[in-house]
Amino acid sequence: MAQRTRDSLLKEAVIQIGSGGSAGFIEVCIMHPMDLVKTRFQLQVKTATSDPLYYTGIRDCMTKMYRTEGLTAFWKGILPPIVVETPKRAVKFFTFEQYKQFFLFGASAPTPVTFSCAGFFAGVTEAILVNPFEMVKVNLQSNRKHVNESPSTLAVTKEIISKHGFGSNGLNKGLSATIMRNAVFNSFYFGFYHSVKGYVPPAKEPWLEFLTKVAIGFVSGTVASCLNIPFDVAKSRIQGSREGSQYRGTLNTMYIVYKQEGFKALYKGLVPKVLRLGPGGAIMLVVYDYMHAFLMTTLKD
Repeated sequence: MAQRTRDSLLKEAVIQIGSGGSAGFIEVCIMHPMDLVKTRFQLQVKTATSDPLYYTGIRDCMTKMYRTEGLTAFWKGILPPIVVETPKRAVKFFTFEQYKQFFLFGASAPTPVTFSCAGFFAGVTEAILVNPFEMVKVNLQSNRKHVNESPSTLAVTKEIISKHGFGSNGLNKGLSATIMRNAVFNSFYFGFYHSVKGYVPPAKEPWLEFLTKVAIGFVSGTVASCLNIPFDVAKSRIQGSREGSQYRGTLNTMYIVYKQEGFKALYKGLVPKVLRLGPGGAIMLVVYDYMHAFLMTTLKD
């Protein structure tokens, strides 16, 4: 019986990691250009409007990038997210389930508060894992040179470590902002998604049931993006800044952006972020669903 339980847990872990990793990999490859556009807007300061490469909109940004940096520039900084996606998804969903049990507090069934608290701390755990990769990604995405002249992922990583090490000025720069960004996002996403899904009656048609879940996931990701983007802007400014920069500390950076550029600046990159997380969420669900079914069949006892 014990051996059976261990085998079942191992099978469940393999399916979870394989399904989540595959879904994350495909979502990143397809939607990364929107993440890059989002980061470029977040790094752009108001005083740089005279810059010939100042972006006035998503189309303008993509056009200028294509002309000056080449087509493949839209996938700058993609290697770190790809490398981290499998363990990131595994950690997110695994820790969410563990925190969910903790925040039950003896109740027979989870409540919206249970889901939100579990999501918040799952986001904290996830952020600690992904922050070094985010630091490298932002540095790669902030580079405006043509792809042929841009440094590689390995070169950027080595440069960060050699100059600043692994600490708060090195690979873990902007950790507090990453933690708040992920915690706020996951808190709302899991809280809203699981709570609403529990109240919606199951559809008779499988395709309608699937579309319902996609719609709930889309709303969850969209609203969560609106709630956490000020922390995302702070993260990009901190991680994309150079030595002697004024951007230090999450709340301090948000205050500086607000004071110098106005309230709307805290929502820079929101449109491309939503454009990524909306379709991206649907892609994740579709790929995860098919891959989960495939692995369940393949690994069937």
